Amino acid sequence: TMVEASPYASEKPIDLSNTCLKKGALDGEVAVVTGSTSNVGMGFARALAWAGANVVVCGRNEARGQAIAGLINRESGEGKALFVRTDVTRDEDVAELANQAFSAFGKVDILINNAMDLGINGTVLDSPVSDLDRSYAISAHGSMLTIKAFVPAMVERGHGTVTYSSTQFNYWPPMLGGSMYTAGKAAATSLTMSLANEVAGTGVNVFCFCPAGVGAFNPDSLKDSDFSTEGFAMPGFPGLIPADASGAAMVYSILNGAKLHGSGIIVSDALVAMGYPFPKPETLRKVHPPRLEDGYSITMAFCNMGKGFGD
Repeated sequence: TMVEASPYASEKPIDLSNTCLKKGALDGEVAVVTGSTSNVGMGFARALAWAGANVVVCGRNEARGQAIAGLINRESGEGKALFVRTDVTRDEDVAELANQAFSAFGKVDILINNAMDLGINGTVLDSPVSDLDRSYAISAHGSMLTIKAFVPAMVERGHGTVTYSSTQFNYWPPMLGGSMYTAGKAAATSLTMSLANEVAGTGVNVFCFCPAGVGAFNPDSLKDSDFSTEGFAMPGFPGLIPADASGAAMVYSILNGAKLHGSGIIVSDALVAMGYPFPKPETLRKVHPPRLEDGYSITMAFCNMGKGFGD
């Protein structure tokens, strides 16, 4: 069943009709989402398809990937999703990913580099150098392979979006993501921001998106709370943002990609910007979170850089 294939997936169809998003907003678009066989990437893929995009699901787990592509096809229409088994560290796998994506849909308009292994999570002093090599291979090497495979055609057509699932640039307890994990992520974030400068003015929007705090969620846990989206990304609130909400924030960010080009956004900031009514609409407040004012914000500098959705 779908639950067995992925502990984060649900048989319940995704429904973003209570947001500012409109079905069909991404009609005609084609998206590739790496690392989309669970949790964050799965939420991105499902939300993109709900909004009308055709989606290429990719990851290393064949069973999960096929199950998630099947779920998307059931809830958003047959033929909306294709699964391609991909290890983004392997040149030949990314070449085959591109081959199948272009063969199935003719083009790729949206590239979300999301693949990573959270198990690569050790400290500098206690980790073997091979952990850093693996972190870099998935995040930075993998991102460059997919960028090389898909972005030139976007530039040629003058249309596209490239985004990277970023994180804090250094490990800062008690946040999730140890030293080896954040080191590889930092390299890929730098790569993505350099690409933004390289393609400025071409019609291709490039930004970083930080899905901080996304995970399994029990609505009953906040039943009597006045908790609002402004606190989602704060330490001490793990797993409060469901994957479909993160996916909605990603769709909103893509639709507003020109505003985010060369910048970054944290998922909670995007939810506030779009007025997402979660978990209790009456507690949602329009705020501009503080930037680079304390230890927590400084670790999130890659996500807070530039104007974001602020003034």
